[in-house]
Amino acid sequence: MNSAVAAARMILTRLHEVMASRLHVQGKLNQVVDIIGESLDSEVCSIYLLREGMLELFATRGLNQSAVHVTRMAVGEGLTGTIAANVETLNLAEAAAHPDFQYRPETGEEKFHSFAGVPIVRRERAVGVLCVQHVEPRRYEEVEIEALQTTAMVLSEMISNAGLVDDDAMGGINPTLSGPELASGLALVKGLASGTAVFHQPRVTIEHTVAEDIEAERQRVYLAFDKMREQIDKMTGQAEFGVGGEHEEVLATYKMFAYDEGWSRRINEAIDSGLTAEAAIERVQQRTRMRMRQIDDPLLADRMHDLEDLANRLLRIVSGQLGTAAAKGLREDTILIARNLGPAELLEYDRRLKGVLLEEGSLTAHVVIVARAMGVPVLGRVRGLRGLVREGDPLLLDADAGTVTIRPSPTVIEAFEARFAKSKERQATYARMRDVEPVTRDGVRVNVKINAGLRDDMPLLNLTGADGVGLFRTEFQFLVSATLPARERQTRLYRDVLDAAGDKPVVFRTVDIGGDKVLPYLRHDDGENEENPAMGWRALRVALERDGLLKVQARALLEAAAGRTLNVMFPMVSETWEYDAAREVFQSQIAYLKRQKKSLPEAIRYGVMLEVPALAEMLDVLIPKVSFISIGTNDLTQFLFAADRANPKLAERYDWLSPSILRFMRRVVREVTGHPVDLAVCGEMGGRRLEALALLGIGIRRLSITPAAVGPIKELVRQVDLGEIGAAMEGWLAHPPASMRETLRDWATARGIDCD
Repeated sequence: MNSAVAAARMILTRLHEVMASRLHVQGKLNQVVDIIGESLDSEVCSIYLLREGMLELFATRGLNQSAVHVTRMAVGEGLTGTIAANVETLNLAEAAAHPDFQYRPETGEEKFHSFAGVPIVRRERAVGVLCVQHVEPRRYEEVEIEALQTTAMVLSEMISNAGLVDDDAMGGINPTLSGPELASGLALVKGLASGTAVFHQPRVTIEHTVAEDIEAERQRVYLAFDKMREQIDKMTGQAEFGVGGEHEEVLATYKMFAYDEGWSRRINEAIDSGLTAEAAIERVQQRTRMRMRQIDDPLLADRMHDLEDLANRLLRIVSGQLGTAAAKGLREDTILIARNLGPAELLEYDRRLKGVLLEEGSLTAHVVIVARAMGVPVLGRVRGLRGLVREGDPLLLDADAGTVTIRPSPTVIEAFEARFAKSKERQATYARMRDVEPVTRDGVRVNVKINAGLRDDMPLLNLTGADGVGLFRTEFQFLVSATLPARERQTRLYRDVLDAAGDKPVVFRTVDIGGDKVLPYLRHDDGENEENPAMGWRALRVALERDGLLKVQARALLEAAAGRTLNVMFPMVSETWEYDAAREVFQSQIAYLKRQKKSLPEAIRYGVMLEVPALAEMLDVLIPKVSFISIGTNDLTQFLFAADRANPKLAERYDWLSPSILRFMRRVVREVTGHPVDLAVCGEMGGRRLEALALLGIGIRRLSITPAAVGPIKELVRQVDLGEIGAAMEGWLAHPPASMRETLRDWATARGIDCD
């Protein structure tokens, strides 16, 4: 047994004796602070508990005893309040250097420098804080922090049984909730839904933390692991929504966690220290949550969420508490409420699930990939969600707008239902346009393709009647994998995509990672975070530096497209030499495959994404080398305006219909005109009707857009006379109006062109 486990067992044994003693609660807390202070050789150990909405000093060793039950602070106030507010650990060598530090003279703490504190958690909420202090400036060792966290778990059980803290702090429902509320969040999977709030409730409340029989607890965990793995194996084999999608790769990664020996070893070590099976699982999860809060990489954080999902499942099995909403059965109109969900947890729910609301979540989370495949709208990052919603509340979820209305009024319900009906009606209209060609009133055929990134997106090609895939984002396969995808796996995906497209073209963009799409298995050599990741080490810059990555992808694409036409597009090209270098990687792989007598594509068309404005200055050099150019409006806009598109303060400041960006793109159109090079606009801009009208006016004839926008854009194209809008745009760009957006909308309205 290692020293950390032995030390933890010693502390737990002494705490168990205290809990079993006949002392009153105050006496027990007084003994607890002495035990921890002695064990960690710390001059101060204090316990604060949440009473009447304030953190009250309940027991201390080392501070003035006269401050007990006198010193109080609000949640969020001082270091102790910050720990409670954020439910996070602090470990500081110099407490006074922290921006949230507050000095309380009545405690006599002025001589202490070091500080460490952990939250006392009950039902995912901080009900108190356990902290230690030391005269000498030093950070506490990890084993000491773990001892504090383990003690905090035992304290949680003790104060719960003694009824020492506020009822609402223990996770009770706020009885004052009434009347409509509007909450906003991040649209993770778009769509509309109306239904009833049902709480997922994956957490299990730990009632007993200290083990009576360690071997018996170990056997309980072993049996629970076996049952959990059996459930996961069964679930991944019964996914309803098709075979071969990226969600299968997600579930394979998820399954890998279920069989991770390191995770089960850490739980066993926690049991060795004297914890019950439930407490050991929760103890390991507390460490995971701490690390999640320190992880800037959203993709790695998502994988940590998968591990938390598994821990929740393991807790429910080992405790016999299988009372999730999925186990109880769903209402016909369920909108699920959760802090977060793992992909397997979502799969437990049937088709009666109308939508999902999460307090956390991100666009790259594994659960989002699965939800998209299931066709379930998801709204994430809804702050304070469970404090706003009660079980059974009616909800109107508008993931398109990023909002949810809680307990809506009859008037709001009526308006939402009308919008819902109109949305379905419009979708039906657009579906009927599948076989209608987008030809303008003056007889010009406009090419409309879709953007895709999943195998599951490919059926939308025929459902929408699009002309092909103008952008297939190959990085998605890299983002959902725990390791770099093998060449064979890449080849299989690309071949499946080409098979699904049939005779329609697919443009494969080489992997665009880096920036906000960081892979945990592909890091900077120096390991430093970038201040401006969107303009940093990403896309083609990564691929050319780590040329093995691009070589493997090039070979996979070439083998997948054997006997067909391969369209390859390089992202974030800033100078022509980068394009030349990327193309040379493909040429070297072609030479290799020829030597191996392998089949090759019958034709290869190379292109670039024009997203970096500098490339526009080199078009005369670039054009003779490429078959196509796609203007990437999302990145181009932020680079032209020096405005981070992820910054909410700048989101509405720079308009796609600004004359500056339209003039820039018109210049590109003019320079490409007359050359055998296809020019397209690829991005969200082309999928908005008013913006698409402007693009048609400056000479764009090829659009690559989200599948949902194909029907609306086809309808728009058929209403437009290109000669008329072209002349109008020339005049406006020569003498820009005060608002290009309002001017263009008025022009369209006067001609009966619907741009909403």
